[in-house]
Amino acid sequence: MKVESQIMQWFDHFHKYPEISWKEYETTNKIAEILDGLEVPYRRFDDVTGLLAEIGQGDEVIAVRADIDALWQEVDGEFRANHSCGHDANISMVLGALILLKDEKLNKRIRFIFQPAEEKGNGSNAMIDRGALEDVTHLFGVHLRPIEELPFGKISPAIHHGAAMFLEGKITGIDAHGARPYQGKNAIDVTVAIHQALKNLYFSPFEAYSAKLTKIQAGGENANIIPGAATFSIDARAQKNAVLFQMKEQIEKDLHAIKLLFDIEMEWKWEDITPGAEVSKEAAAIAREGIIEVVGMENLAEEVITSGSDDFHFYTIRYPEVKAAMIGIGADLAPGLHHPNMTFNYDALAIGAKVIAKTLSNSSKND
Repeated sequence: MKVESQIMQWFDHFHKYPEISWKEYETTNKIAEILDGLEVPYRRFDDVTGLLAEIGQGDEVIAVRADIDALWQEVDGEFRANHSCGHDANISMVLGALILLKDEKLNKRIRFIFQPAEEKGNGSNAMIDRGALEDVTHLFGVHLRPIEELPFGKISPAIHHGAAMFLEGKITGIDAHGARPYQGKNAIDVTVAIHQALKNLYFSPFEAYSAKLTKIQAGGENANIIPGAATFSIDARAQKNAVLFQMKEQIEKDLHAIKLLFDIEMEWKWEDITPGAEVSKEAAAIAREGIIEVVGMENLAEEVITSGSDDFHFYTIRYPEVKAAMIGIGADLAPGLHHPNMTFNYDALAIGAKVIAKTLSNSSKND
């Protein structure tokens, strides 16, 4: 079977059987089945999904990551797992690169990291804890990009993701009758104050950042009850990690002040953080060379700067000596990442696999 047809066959399978973060059991089994068929050794884990595979010989390792989880979202009126971020494509492209490299003479080992739970922002840490970066000098990722960033055929050597933090909070005031608001402590008033505080966050106008409420739940079926309790979520983002931590500090101060102002109980927890990209110039240059060799200088795109986030960058936060870059694949992806009906030009899969393979091959020969 031609590589292009094989990649498409794999994509069809992963797209048909999506699984959400930390529950990618059958996805992991399918990848293992494919690797068994290719006679490629791999390592699985008793306590988490995902796996590590390896080809080649040598003391040093070049690694590539494919995220394998899907999102849980409403699609055509039904909540279900859905590959609307293109991780099914990422798996297929990386497996395609493995086929292309399998019989090539390599001076270094190449490790394939099939990582769970990127959408939860912490799957990368699970792989790091299980040895994914042992002996690794260079690390590459891959991701389809929306059409407004990269049209079909254009490929970027690096994606500069922003940093993000996510907060979950709970407000405990006092319920009251709608006719007697003075007897209660209205949780909705508190959430309005939080909303306004987030709108009044100001940092340097030369920095990109945002903070917003993404969930508010308060009240019940009765319209004549002023709710004292509510839960809320905050999504905070910045292009630079340092700015994000400044935002975190100011949001904490604002929440403490609002708690005192309304004389209510309020608790919160930062559930997750996804760091911003720390792109290696050397890794991006290697990717750039691979792109030019596969699709030509005319299809080499600029490095992509996006406010989106990806837990890929935990690899370099925890191992700053590793030189890393994530390759962006233009595929006419629309309406957008995470849209329930996202689609793209499937011809990009084989192109992406060839670019990844060439980049890894060049890295393995680079001293």
